This record gives sequence, structure tokens and C-alpha cells, in this order.
Amino acid sequence: MENYSRYITAAGRILLSLLFLVSGYFKITHWSAIAGMMASKGMPAVPVLLALAIVLEIGGGLALVFGIRPREVGWLLFLYLIPVTLMFHNFWAYQGMEQTSQMANFLKNVGVMGGLLLVTTTAAASGGERRS
Repeated sequence: MENYSRYITAAGRILLSLLFLVSGYFKITHWSAIAGMMASKGMPAVPVLLALAIVLEIGGGLALVFGIRPREVGWLLFLYLIPVTLMFHNFWAYQGMEQTSQMANFLKNVGVMGGLLLVTTTAAASGGERRS
């Protein structure tokens, strides 16, 4: 199994990156709807923050896929998900099915954050880290 660990680690990074790549693409293709949702949460400078989110998600997702600075990217995406998860998946503010849906998204993000922490610790050990 040890011979395959770098391939398994790379596969894990690729699977983890899908969330960010798809989410970033969705933000681009649904800019107005996402901007409106962000504004409804009271966020300032929505166009700037939305553009920054897209850059982080697409750029970070691609960096994970190609193994470019996975430790740094893992930390960056982990830190990015903290406010995103707390602001946009605050399940405690909802009732009924919406609460259930938001809790599922909250827990999904927490799980992704766990995966990102693993990326930060396994990148160099797996030999899959490329510096750019």
C-alpha cells in the first residue's frame, strides 16, 4: 500500500478540489444570484468579495489538483471556509427543513475542513508537493 500512497493522496486532493472548482464555477455563472444572497447576509463590498471568493475557489482548487503548494493552499482554503461556513450555513438561525439543509451544508464544510487539514500534513510526506 505504501507504494500507492502518493497516488491515493493525489486522488484525495483531486476529489477535495471538486467542491471548490464547482463552487467557483457556479459563482461565475450565477454571479447576480450569489451577489444578492451575499448582500442579504449584510456583507460589504459584495463584488470585491465575490471576485475574491472565485479566485480562491478556482485557484485553490486547481492548485490542489496539480499539487502546487498543497500545504499553503490547504491552510488558505481551511481559513476561507471558517467565515463562509459560519455566515452562510448558520443552521441555528433556521427552523424545519431549512435548518436540516443548512446543518448538512455546515457539516459538509466541517468535513472538508478536516480534509484540508489532512492535506496540510500529508503533502510533503507523500512526495506530491510541487513548489511554484
